[in-house]
Amino acid sequence: MKYDIKYKIWFEKDGEIIMGMGREKLLKNIEKYGSISKAAKETGLTYKKAWSYIKAMEERLGEPLVETKIGGAGGGGSKLTPLAKRLIEDFDKVLEKVEKDIYESR
Repeated sequence: MKYDIKYKIWFEKDGEIIMGMGREKLLKNIEKYGSISKAAKETGLTYKKAWSYIKAMEERLGEPLVETKIGGAGGGGSKLTPLAKRLIEDFDKVLEKVEKDIYESR
């Protein structure tokens, strides 16, 4: 029998979502583009929604995930904190493990 296996993975803290596939994509795009605005657009989010995700994750973790620099002559920008990078790494490891287990079970 041919069928597809579907799944969703997310990290929670005290019952609140910290990281899911969409939020991971947003953080990876911030790292890639150095811009929350560009990352939001590439992720398919409004700037306002992207910021709400970032702020919610930071509040739940109690630490910043994104450092921003206000624009000016040299321009602004955003970059991920070490915590954000570690969170992405942990999430990727879990996804890799799940996908490997699914592939091996078929």
